[in-house]
Amino acid sequence: MSSFKGTTIVAVRKNGKVAIAGDGQVTAGDTILKSNAHKVRTLFDGKIITGFAGATADAFTLFELFEVKLKQYNGDITRSAVELAKQWRTDRQLRQLEAMMLVSDGTKIFLINGAGDVVDPERDAIGIGSGGNFALAAALAYLDTAPELTAREIAVKSVEIAAKLCIYTDDSIIVKEL
Repeated sequence: MSSFKGTTIVAVRKNGKVAIAGDGQVTAGDTILKSNAHKVRTLFDGKIITGFAGATADAFTLFELFEVKLKQYNGDITRSAVELAKQWRTDRQLRQLEAMMLVSDGTKIFLINGAGDVVDPERDAIGIGSGGNFALAAALAYLDTAPELTAREIAVKSVEIAAKLCIYTDDSIIVKEL
């Protein structure tokens, strides 16, 4: 879903749980700078999970702005996502941010980007970043064929597969679940 180099983030919803997993690799060009970055984190006192792809400083700005929206709208993830996307799209400085994020409250999942999109995936998985489509394909296959796996297990296995295919993704995986 994204051409951002340097990461894979996938969100999976199954049996009333949502897991977001991401790799830890940070790159600059063809150099690995770090392999244990935390691109998946909780917000709003642990009630929201989110993962980002793109420039790190831009992602931290988005985390902060999204948490402000969550507080402003009493944790309403839909309203907060829409308001963040509107602000991101219309604010001249924010439009320069090069990142996108997946957010979930444990039931809903949204992709938010600087084009003003707030996408609720049609299926129970979505991926972003350079390895996002690899992870998404794996997650959808697991959802269809592996009923014994949890959302968390599918998310982790999907990023592991992406790490084998995408040179900007590693297998140092952080996962959060609600």
